[in-house]
Amino acid sequence: MTGGRGCASAGQHGLMRKTVRELRRTLRRPFDRRAAFKRLREYHARQRTLEEVVTWAGNFRSRGEFAVKMLQIPAEITRLARLVAALNPRIILEIGSARGGTLLLWASLASERVISCDIEDMCVQAPFYTAFPPPGSRCRVTLLSGNSHDPALRRHVAKELGGGQVDFLFIDGDHTEAGVTADYDDYRGFVRPRGIIAFHDIVERQPWPTNQVHRFWKRIKQQAVTEEIVQDPSQVGFGIGVVRLPG
Repeated sequence: MTGGRGCASAGQHGLMRKTVRELRRTLRRPFDRRAAFKRLREYHARQRTLEEVVTWAGNFRSRGEFAVKMLQIPAEITRLARLVAALNPRIILEIGSARGGTLLLWASLASERVISCDIEDMCVQAPFYTAFPPPGSRCRVTLLSGNSHDPALRRHVAKELGGGQVDFLFIDGDHTEAGVTADYDDYRGFVRPRGIIAFHDIVERQPWPTNQVHRFWKRIKQQAVTEEIVQDPSQVGFGIGVVRLPG
């Protein structure tokens, strides 16, 4: 009986801590939002080079729910961004928004639209994320929340595209072998001929066993025209794989 009461007490304390965290987050939200938009105005104060955009995307210095970060090696993501920029992309689609870092980057490159999908609800961040395109840009940011493996989300993407295709697809969501394979199979049809698809975390040495993109990458290299962007062959994690679609 004592053990039962202890478990109940631990559960209650855990629920209480969660409630306190949610309350603090709610109370901080207006201040974090105001500070984030202030940083965004500083970012938009002048035209940024590609290298500057990468720096801002990696360390935007905003906080809370409006923190913008990018878990990328700067040299790797910069090289990928140059490949994307060479396409003169109109529309970019990404699977996995995370903390909005790569979204900030793609919003600086796309001339018409960025569609960003994430399993988490982004309604709180939506006014902030949709303001990412630089002044004068006609680019619109569309945020879609849901599981990328759910046919409903794929239909939503198709509806947003209205029969059009994207120039670049960035897949950085489910890192299991089955997950990344499904994302590739489900969304590659949205990419135009001679467009490109990129995958994150392709190196074999990974910090977590669920990071299995390298297994998928070994297979796809035998089937498609590919390029690897890896800063150091001995690094743990990271690495970007690029697939070039035929004409």
